[in-house]
Amino acid sequence: MSESRYILVGSDGKKYGPVSAAKLREWLQEGRVDSRTAVFIEGATEWTFLGLLPEFALELAGSPPVIGALKPQPVAGTNAFATWGLICGLLSWTFCGCCVPFAILGLTFSIIALVQTNSATQDGRGFAIAGVVLSATNLLWTLGLTLVSVLSNTTQTQWNLVN
Repeated sequence: MSESRYILVGSDGKKYGPVSAAKLREWLQEGRVDSRTAVFIEGATEWTFLGLLPEFALELAGSPPVIGALKPQPVAGTNAFATWGLICGLLSWTFCGCCVPFAILGLTFSIIALVQTNSATQDGRGFAIAGVVLSATNLLWTLGLTLVSVLSNTTQTQWNLVN
């Protein structure tokens, strides 16, 4: 019975082998390969990992490999609430005749986006801030114009009543 021969993929991405089991054990002791090394046994149909081969269980019986903590990766794309908050804020200034509903929506969406972008790894914080500024200033502007209009109408009405 002939001994199995192994082809493996090194950490540099290159294929090595075919080598004998003895050579592979030598590389294990030198630290050139580990349980996560991709291995192909000649005559097999699929690749596997060195740590899954029972013939190397004794050599790999030591402590399991240390896996570092996972780092959160930024989510691709911008927060949808931030985008809609900015759009509604812009629309509130574009359509002054019906600006209050857009301003309220813009303010609501932007505040939700600010909360979400603070607690998650999402983009869109700048959009959310711009949406808050545009929507809030539009609401204040509309409130101011309404107040001036009411006061001027009240004054005009009083003037007409006196005369």
